[in-house]
Amino acid sequence: MVTTDKPGTTDALEAVEVLRGALTAAGIVLPSLAADAGSPSLNLINLGRVRADVAVRLADVIRRGCP
Repeated sequence: MVTTDKPGTTDALEAVEVLRGALTAAGIVLPSLAADAGSPSLNLINLGRVRADVAVRLADVIRRGCP
């Protein structure tokens, strides 16, 4: 997916909550999901580590949502 937003234009904390809500709706939990406090100007999101089965479920959800 290509975005036209410039890096850092979306608030990282807001993005975390939006993503967490979407993942919860899909039945997926990323325990380490958080804004990266070490890069406030970049608004990076730390997705963290997940078990292999969670990664496969996440890939499945993404594929089902793509045309």
